[in-house]
This record gives sequence, C-alpha cells and structure tokens, in this order.
Amino acid sequence: MRMELLSEDQQLIADSAAGFLRDGHGIAAFRALREAGEDANSAILGELAEMGWMGIVLPEALGGVGLGYRAAGLIVEELGRHLTVSPFVSSAILAGTALASAGGDMAQNWAPRIATGDAVVALAMDEAVKHRPERIATTVSGASGALTLTGRKTFVVDGGIADRLIVTAKRGDDLCLVLCDPQAAGVSRTPQVMLDHRNAATVIFEDVAIAEADILAQGATAEDVLAKTLAAGRAIAAAEQLGVAKAAAEQTYDYLRTRKQFGVLIGQFQSLQHRTADLYCELAQVSSLIASALNALDEGSAEVETLTRAAKAKMARVGRQATEEGVQMHGGIGMTDEMDLGLFMKRDRALTEFLGDAGYHTEWILRQRGI
Repeated sequence: MRMELLSEDQQLIADSAAGFLRDGHGIAAFRALREAGEDANSAILGELAEMGWMGIVLPEALGGVGLGYRAAGLIVEELGRHLTVSPFVSSAILAGTALASAGGDMAQNWAPRIATGDAVVALAMDEAVKHRPERIATTVSGASGALTLTGRKTFVVDGGIADRLIVTAKRGDDLCLVLCDPQAAGVSRTPQVMLDHRNAATVIFEDVAIAEADILAQGATAEDVLAKTLAAGRAIAAAEQLGVAKAAAEQTYDYLRTRKQFGVLIGQFQSLQHRTADLYCELAQVSSLIASALNALDEGSAEVETLTRAAKAKMARVGRQATEEGVQMHGGIGMTDEMDLGLFMKRDRALTEFLGDAGYHTEWILRQRGI
C-alpha cells in the first residue's frame, strides 16, 4: 500500500528496505526479542550502518550519504511496518540532525561515529510524562572551567544504550545543548518499561562536571538547532507510525477478503466496505501530508514547523483509526497475542506520545492562527 508517487531512486530505497527488514528483522524477530526479555537489538546497528542508513541525513562532510529526510522516511516507514527495533530514529535522525545543525568540533567527532554505527547518541529532553520540550528544569551552572549539569530527564529513547546524550538544559536564561557521557560520575540511568517494549530510560544528572567544549550550542543557536531536530523527529516518527498503520490496515483488508460469516465473505458487508474505504482515504491523505513535511525538511521550507506538526497530529488520529478498526473487524481474536494487531496498536500508541500527541501539535497550530 504505497499511495504516493516515488522517483526511481526513492522506489529503490523503499524496496531495499522492505526486503532487508522482511528477511531478517521482521515481526518474528521482534517477538523473539520480547520473549528473550531484551529491549534492544545490538546486531542491527552494524547492518544499518553498512547500508548507509545511519548516515542518511548527514552530509558527506560529516561521514554521511546526504540522501535527506524523504529517503529516511521511506526507510522508517518499513521499520514501522515490520516493528523493527533499532536506534535509527534516536541516533541517525534526532542526534544526527542536532549535530549537523550545530556543526563544530563535536559534530566532526561524533557524527561520523553515528554514520558508521560505532556510537549511539540519544536526545534527552523531556522531564515529565508528556512531551513538553520547552519546560526545562535541568541546569548548567558554575563558572567557566567548573561547570556542572544537574537535572532529570525521562523517557529518553535509547537512553539505556547510548554512548552519548544530547541534553537540553538552561544556563541562566539561555537554552544549552550539552553532549554528556552517560558513564560520567554523577549520571545514573534507570530503564523504563515501555508499552511497546522499546528501550527508554530515566536519566539523572547530579552535579555532573562538564566543560565549555561539551556545550554543543547555546542561546539562539541552541533554540534553532533544537527546533530543526524536533521538526525532523516529528516527520520521521509520523512516517514510522504510517508504516504501522498501513501494516495493520493490510492485515484487516486480507481478513475481510477471506473470513466468512453465514457463508458470505464479510468484506461484502456494505457497512464494513464503507469503513475500510474511509480508512483507505485517510491513509492516502496522511501519507501525502507526511511526504510534504519530509520534502519541506529537505528543501529548508519556511513551512517546516507547521507541516511537521500537522503531519504528527494527523497521523496520531489515523493511526488510532487503523489499529482500532483492525481489532474491531477481526472480532475477539484481534487482541490475542497470536495476532500482530495488538503489537501494532501498542507501537502506534507509543509513537503518538513520542515528540508530542495530536492535541499538543493541534493547539500549537491553532495558536499560530490566532484561534
């Protein structure tokens, strides 16, 4: 179910991603991880790096391949479709965007490591249950040469396996982005149990000694870097959620074509046809919106903020529709563990909360329009 037109190169990327993930990192692999009690797939990082995916949005000057966010969206859609566990979004997209946007010595040092899979870098920004990146209590204090980082971050995706953390903090009235070693004295990480069985952590910083050189960006520059990073993350998260929704919808369509009730295929019932037609149209619309948001990122459009927020909000609603319709149309078996629909639903709900839910982004858009 690929509803938007792709160029030849884009179709090649999408097809290669689908084949690679289907053959070795599909839903069966996710179930095996879950049964083993593991929340991270250590083997996949090297494979993603070998394919160039971990450096897909990084420029060649930083060791990447520079194919951009539209290409990354095609890859992550397949990650969502197959429920593949990987640090792609946290490290390649969020951290990669932050480092590339900030530039400097730390970007030259750490971006190539992300691209080669030699390091995982995660973004530590939220401090409460809901995504509110503007609410920052974490601080950088002290004089130059004797700086300390103090605070608490929660739901840090891939925070438990990260080699470095990009931490949002306040230095006086200025926003700071600090590159912190999670193994440093004063840093503690506690794994968090996630609904979708993904790796996240609560990270506490207790007077962690940092240097001026550890500050990736500060003030207006940091605000700009974080805005670009979050915009990229929103669009990519929406693309992953689209893959989840499409997979759930396709399973539902297949079921309607094969399940009989009273000797009649249930797909022939008009009420179910109306509902599936509505879902198909919603998926087509949101797919186009997400593609527009990703293209805007690649083009540096002034509409990036609005488009990425709109895509994230719309996808949250369509994702819920796709997974709930799937469960309802399957009947009681829809929520059994043997069916994949329950797994899709859990991942969909987690992605809805990641980087802001529909209400958060809709409210922002309405405020911008004075409503």
